[in-house]
Amino acid sequence: MSTQTDKKIYFAPMEGVGGYIYRNAHHDIFGGIEKYFSPFIYAGQNGIESMKETKDVLPENNEGILLVPQLLANHAENFVKAAKFLHSLGYQEVNLNAGCPSKTVTTKHRGAGILLDLDEYDRFLYEVFEQDIDFDISIKTRTGYFKHEEFFELLEIYNKYPISELTIHPRTREELYNNHANLEIFEYAVKNSKNKLCYNGDIVSYQDFMKIFERFPEVDAYMVGRGFLKNPLLSDEIQGIESGFDKVIHFLNRLLEDYSKVMRDEKTLVFKLKEEMLYLTWDMPSDIVKSVKKMKSVAEFKSVLNKMRSYYRTQK
Repeated sequence: MSTQTDKKIYFAPMEGVGGYIYRNAHHDIFGGIEKYFSPFIYAGQNGIESMKETKDVLPENNEGILLVPQLLANHAENFVKAAKFLHSLGYQEVNLNAGCPSKTVTTKHRGAGILLDLDEYDRFLYEVFEQDIDFDISIKTRTGYFKHEEFFELLEIYNKYPISELTIHPRTREELYNNHANLEIFEYAVKNSKNKLCYNGDIVSYQDFMKIFERFPEVDAYMVGRGFLKNPLLSDEIQGIESGFDKVIHFLNRLLEDYSKVMRDEKTLVFKLKEEMLYLTWDMPSDIVKSVKKMKSVAEFKSVLNKMRSYYRTQK
């Protein structure tokens, strides 16, 4: 019988907040993550054209972490070129992003925008998989662009190809992150997919995880994104490890230390820390949230940590 400890937990690609510094700190302090997925990388005519994106996935910046680079592409040739470069760095799996709902991405028929024309998407996948590729290609997808009914045709397309793992976020592009993840359409995938599945969407608490775990016991992989940003202790909770908020404080101090090594400007450093901390404070008192938003110095950052620590001690 399957148990929750049999399940594989993945850290979803999070643009802007899930880079190698964050990943390393999270891995060292929390652990319990089978795979980390990189924030998406643009695959252009020359492969990966951004030095910043390349730096994020360099093996020396991700030692001890099982990282899966994720690519955004709308041309098969560009995708394959970038994927082969990543393979040359030692990566055995590359992920295609067919789920990002951002307008700046979808208007270029990337991310979830690639789902606008399923015939064209089918040709894209055909051209990718007909190449001589000796590494795994996985896909992270939404269930349609406008409506979930598109998924019936979309899944038929996915079933044609040897996708190593299909991660499904059961929302359409038009829903963005609104409404609830459509578990009925995910159930259809469980019953009809020929490829291995991973579930993604709306896991913010241990109770959320158990809801999916109990409904889909045959699924053994879960991808969590904002849930880990809002509740870093979630990985401990899923593993059955007792831990407290002091671990989160340790994590935030580690981020301060590591970001300080690459960000000499205090304003930039504090802005980055603020970006991470605003996720954490989603269920905290308004005075703490305001203090985070007003942070302008490292001294104020440390003051906010003390407020957060004091708050959680009163909750025991």
